[in-house]
Parts: sequence; C-alpha cells; structure tokens
Amino acid sequence: MTETIKTAKAPLKGTTAQRSLMVTFLVFLAPMMLSNILQSLSGTINSVFLGHMIGVKALAAATQFFPIMFFMMAFVIGLGAGASVLIGQAYGKGDQERVRAIAGASLALSLTFGLGVALLGGVFAGPLMAALQTPADIIADATLYAQIMMFSMPLFFLYLLATSILRGVGDAVTPLWTLALSAGVSLLLTPMLITGSLGLPPMGVASAAVASCISLIVAMAWLAWRLLRMKHALAPTPELLSRVRLDPKVLRLVLRLGIPTGIQMVFIAVAEIALLWMVNEHGSNATAAYGAINQILAYVQFPAMSIGITASILGAQAIGAGRQHQLWAITRTALILNAIITGTGVLIVYLLSGPIVTMFIADPAVIAMTQRLLHIVLWSAVVFGFAVVFSSMMRSSGTVLAPTFIGIFAIMAVEVPTAWFLSRAIGIDGIWWAYPAAFMAMFVMQGSFYGLVWRRKAIRAMV
Repeated sequence: MTETIKTAKAPLKGTTAQRSLMVTFLVFLAPMMLSNILQSLSGTINSVFLGHMIGVKALAAATQFFPIMFFMMAFVIGLGAGASVLIGQAYGKGDQERVRAIAGASLALSLTFGLGVALLGGVFAGPLMAALQTPADIIADATLYAQIMMFSMPLFFLYLLATSILRGVGDAVTPLWTLALSAGVSLLLTPMLITGSLGLPPMGVASAAVASCISLIVAMAWLAWRLLRMKHALAPTPELLSRVRLDPKVLRLVLRLGIPTGIQMVFIAVAEIALLWMVNEHGSNATAAYGAINQILAYVQFPAMSIGITASILGAQAIGAGRQHQLWAITRTALILNAIITGTGVLIVYLLSGPIVTMFIADPAVIAMTQRLLHIVLWSAVVFGFAVVFSSMMRSSGTVLAPTFIGIFAIMAVEVPTAWFLSRAIGIDGIWWAYPAAFMAMFVMQGSFYGLVWRRKAIRAMV
C-alpha cells in the first residue's frame, strides 16, 4: 500500500496518477467495507433472531446495552485511531521496530482497560440499566445481557485494537477474514442457544451475548495463528510480545492523538444514552424501533466511516513518506466515494425500507413507526460521511483537538438540545430530527476548518 502512494512524483490531479489513487483507495476500502457490513450483518441477524424467535421485548432488552457498549468502546476506538495514525506514519518511513513498539504498548493498554471493565461489569450492570430508565418489563433481561457482554470486553477490546493497527500497516484483508469467522460462529450459535438445541437450557436474550463471547475467542485464536503463518509484521512473535507492555514514552504519543478522539466518542456515547433515555419515555415499542433503526443506519454509516479511516491511513502513510502534496487528492477521492457509495446505500434503504424494517419487527404498529422515523434521519448519513472525511484527514497529520472540539460541539450543543426541545414539541419524531441537525452542523464546521486553517499549515510526520 505504501509503495503505491510513493509512486506519485507530483501532486495528483485529473491524471493517471489520480486514477491510480482511486484504485489504491478502493483496494484498501473494499475489504474494510466488507468487514463493516459483516459486523453490521452479524448484529442485524442476531437482532432478527431475538425479535422473531423470542419477541419485541427481547430486542428492546438487548438494545439497552448498545449505548453503554459504545461508551466503553470509546477509549479503545480513540486508542486505535491514535495508534493507526502513528503506525501508518512509521510504516510509511519503513521503521518496523517503531511499528512494533507502538502496537505493543497500545495492545497492553487496551487489555488492561478491558480487564477493568470485566471486573466491574457484574457489579454495575444492574444500576446502569436502572439509570437508563429501562422499562420494568425488560430490565431483568437487559441486565443479564449487559453482564455477559461486559465480561467479554477484554477480548472485544483486543479485537478492536488489533484490527485498527493491522489497517495502519495497510492490511485490511486479515481483519475481514477475522470478522467473517467471528460473525459466522455467532450466527451459528445464537439460534441454537435460543432454542436449547445444543443440549443446554434455552438461554433467551442471553443467547446473543454468549454466542458473541464464544465467537471472539475463536476469532482471536485464528487471528494469532494466521499472522504467525503469514510471518506478518504484527504477528504475536517474541519480538512483538516483548513490546506488549505499558511503555510510558510510547503511550504518551499514542494518547496525545487517541485521547481527544476517545473523548469525542465518550460524548457521542453520552448523547446516545441521553437520547435513549428520551426514547424510553415512549415505552418498549419505541425502544425496539430505536434498536432497529440503529442497526439499519449502521449499514449506511459504516461505509462512510470506512472511507474516513481509509483516507486517514493513506494520509498518514503519505505524510510518513514525505508526500504531503498528495493530501488534497486523497481528500477529494474520499469525498467522491462517500457521495457515490454512501448515497447509493441511502437510496437503496429508502426504496426498500418497508421490507427491511419487517426483518426486525413483526408488530404492524411498530413497523409503521420505525419506518417513519428511519425516513427522517436516513438522508443525513451522506452529510455525516463528508464531515468524517474532513476530520479523518486532519487527524492523519496529528491535528486532533480542533476536529474533536467541533464534533463535541455538534453533539452536545446541537444534537442533544434539539432532541430535547423537539421531542417535547412534536413527540418522538423530534428525537430523530436531532441527528440531521447535528450532522449538518458538523459538516459545515469541519469543512470550514479544513479549508481555511488546516490546508494552510505546514504538515510534518510525528514519528
């Protein structure tokens, strides 16, 4: 991947070099998008299993944990973002030892955090569900689901970070196969655990959580085997394992980039918790609709996020290789792909929204409400993607504070207040109008800072 970037000797414009960049972008993007689609598909099918094999209340119970999980993932996502930028720059320079040092320190911190979450999960799962005003008819199932998921966080965090750092060295294929295996195991086990066909008592809502935990164990074992077999730069060899320690010097630089991203993710999670709290006021049917819409939105938002991640990694590698003149070409390519790919996904979901919603929910009244709310928010995924591209490109150079502040402002000063006031004025529809409002604000602010400030700065490698 790095060599492809290095072949350009001049700024990329409407030339063969531009077409080469588009091919490079798509080669990296395609497996990442497939990974995200598989991840979404796994969650979707598990939701379908819960909603149709057990009932709407089962889907609502599992939905309660989504914002909590996102909150806990925020730190690891931020850590992965910081590590992948630094690894991308080191990889662009050809510094393999630096790549291992960054990866090892990041993995150690991720595992430490995951163990802390697992230890606290059994104690705080119940109070967390109660604090969310979880409807009384689903709180017991929601608590059990949350406890099992929190116990699996060390492996889940390790998986998230491993895939991030693999992409930092230009490997988007290995994460794809790892996720495919994890999804396959989970989808095989969930219905069997629901029905008790494995010789165990039927597990109800807990089935999806138990299946997810087992699938992570299988996937991580396979990932270690594959990397060793490939003699991959990030295989768990003695050289890498000796670097898996909390190295303050390395972590200081990783966290300098990762903490702002993590903080933004925390604010996103807090906002989602606040919005879920508002949704819960409308009852378990509204909660089930919330869960179904978030599953559907993932299919159109994850491609946009994949495009942003690809832009960030290619940007970091270009900076490490001393090809800063290519950054605008990478940005432009990402914006074009977001318009085409995310826009196509949005159009397809609009056209097929009825059958898609029916996959999750069987109650006609809940289907009608879910479809109406989905139509309110769906189009704004394209705008969200444009904002992600601008912020991702700035982060590739180590500029994280401004994109983070803009993201937090859009969430806390636009999304949450809009949801609060509109929900009081027009009901549950108002909560979903808050998302487009926030995405529009984010796009305008990120694009303005990118064009007026960041593009005029001197950009240098950090490693």
